Amino acid sequence: MHYRTLGRSGLRVSALTLGTMTFGGAGKFGKVGSTDLAGARRQIDLCLEAGVNLIDTADVYSAGLSEEITAEAIAGKRDSLLLATKARFPMGEGPNDAGSSRHHLIRACEASLKRLRTDYIDLYQLHERDGITPLEETMAALDHLVSSGKVRYVGVSNFSAWHLMKAMGIADRHGLARPVSQQIHYTLQAREAEYELVPASLDQGVGIMVWSPLAGGLLSGKHRRGQATPEGTRQLAEWSEPPVRDTDALFDIVDVLVSVGEAHGVSAAQVAIAWLLTRPAVSTVVVGARTDEQLVDNLKAADLVLSAEEIARLEEVSRPPLLYPYWHQAQTASDRLSEEDLTLLRPHIGR
Repeated sequence: MHYRTLGRSGLRVSALTLGTMTFGGAGKFGKVGSTDLAGARRQIDLCLEAGVNLIDTADVYSAGLSEEITAEAIAGKRDSLLLATKARFPMGEGPNDAGSSRHHLIRACEASLKRLRTDYIDLYQLHERDGITPLEETMAALDHLVSSGKVRYVGVSNFSAWHLMKAMGIADRHGLARPVSQQIHYTLQAREAEYELVPASLDQGVGIMVWSPLAGGLLSGKHRRGQATPEGTRQLAEWSEPPVRDTDALFDIVDVLVSVGEAHGVSAAQVAIAWLLTRPAVSTVVVGARTDEQLVDNLKAADLVLSAEEIARLEEVSRPPLLYPYWHQAQTASDRLSEEDLTLLRPHIGR
């Protein structure tokens, strides 16, 4: 396992993070997985043995049960781990039981601290955009949690680039705690983040945490063109995170993943995760699994080194089209592009 700084902070995190959405399996989260306490202990021990030092959860996962199981599973090991959790989604029926208001965030943080049985949260993240609450109020509430010692660092998740930049601007203008990370969906199948989120991360020194790096299992190699969907997995027609807009393009990507994996004697899943670890601004990739076997396989991706030729093959088969204004920039501004610009435009210059 290797370690990277989380954005421009001084916090060093493992290249892979353990995601705990499967812990508990209550309500709608039962569709993702139902890892019990014994299973959580095994998975956390496997991660510690592999060198993982960050566990990511959220208050909404199984209505708090994921945090409770995490707390029980890491008993006696808290000092060896970093804990990240999130708030924003409904945790009750009341009018103030959701969102990013000062009222809700402070209550949500205190509730998470109790469930996690800890005095502080290493990384506290806004789980989603709240378009009703002024961002000035939200950022001030996060800063209060940092200054009170309840939170060490703050981050965001599922923000658009302008949401992120507005949050950074407010934090800088008022001297508040700045987000050090953004947790986003980013895979070979869904590279929309490269239009704005990745360049913004590089420009602002924000570390990227990737959630669902296998696109909900689509990139595991189990779903192949012309083959029946494996038992126990979702039908492609039922997928919503991420949406599958072009099934043929998806299978083209999977074909290359399988081919590269076979060359290394590893799974397609490992190749998909290893590719993400080569991408600009990515600090850590969040991996979770229904089974111990899946987790062990995913963890091995941290040691997989892809060749330049293999990365080029994966890039070519999954390259997103240039939207406006990017195609115009590629055609007319190639003489004065920054490294941030080139993360998207470099493959298109001179084409």
